[in-house]
Order: sequence, then C-alpha cells, then structure tokens
Amino acid sequence: MNDRPFLTDVQTIRKRARQRIKQGAITDSYGADPAIVVDLLNQALATEIVCQLRYKRHHFTAQGLASEAVASEFLAHAKEEEQHADWLAARIVQIGGEPDFSPEGLATRSHAEYVEGHSLIEMIEEDLVAERVAIESYGEMIRYLADSDITSRRLLEKILEVEEEHAEDLVSLIQGMRSTR
Repeated sequence: MNDRPFLTDVQTIRKRARQRIKQGAITDSYGADPAIVVDLLNQALATEIVCQLRYKRHHFTAQGLASEAVASEFLAHAKEEEQHADWLAARIVQIGGEPDFSPEGLATRSHAEYVEGHSLIEMIEEDLVAERVAIESYGEMIRYLADSDITSRRLLEKILEVEEEHAEDLVSLIQGMRSTR
C-alpha cells in the first residue's frame, strides 16, 4: 500500500465524477480552457493535414537521379503526418471538441504553408521549412499547456519528437544530394 496520501479525498473525487459525468475526460483537475485547447489542437490538425498533402504531392512528383529514395522518404513522412492528424482528431473529440477537417480555410488554420517546390532540392527544403515551423509551434503549445492538460501536452510531445526526426531526415537528404553534385 502507498503511504502517500491523495491530494483530494477519494470520496470527493468519486462524488465529482458522478456529478459531472457528461464532461467525459474533463475533470476538476483539468486546468486548461477546453475551447482554447481545441483551437490549438485544430491548428495542429490543419498543420498535419497540409504537411501530409505536401509530402504526398512531393512523393508523386519527385524526379531526378535520387528521386526514388527521396520519394520513398516523402511517402513515409506523409503516412506519419496522417497518423498525427488522426491522433489529434481523437484527442479533440476526447475533450469535447470537434475536429475541423473542412478544406475551407485549411491553409489559413495551418501553421505550415503548402509550397510545392519544383526541383527535388526545393521540395526537400520546403518540407524542412514546414517541419521547422511545426517544431517551433508545437514547442510553444507544449509550454502553454504545461500541466493544465497533460494528455494533450504528451500527445504534442510525441508528435514533436517525430517532427524533429523528419527535420533531421530532410537535412540528411539535402546534404547527401549536395555532396553528389
């Protein structure tokens, strides 16, 4: 048995859980404003969708000597961005919001831009810029959430880790392509 007492009496927690049952995952210990968190997560959702679409376009339009390997990397990143979007949408619903998948305004809700790029290097560079934007934006969201919404913060941290890996992958691709010139 744990000698450390609960901060709140268990009976009180049980009573509050029954009183506010319709609030689902939002309990008295939830310290954030759910509307603000839903807005932030919808911005992240739009960012992931825009990134997925850009990666898909780059996958299908990549041309040149190194295009097969680079196109394969683009497709892998697109699939991971799609997974991130799914996780974000599920979290939005979990905290009582509605995920915004509407194509109308998608680009303005996204932190990353949809820039096509023409050459393979330009495509990689545009994807790297978008990853860097996501890294900075998600870092700010994580710091904003702090301990007020631990689950959303942890989700963003998990996504941020992958975005940082994507950035490193893209830097390696650029370096590899420039060293073969």
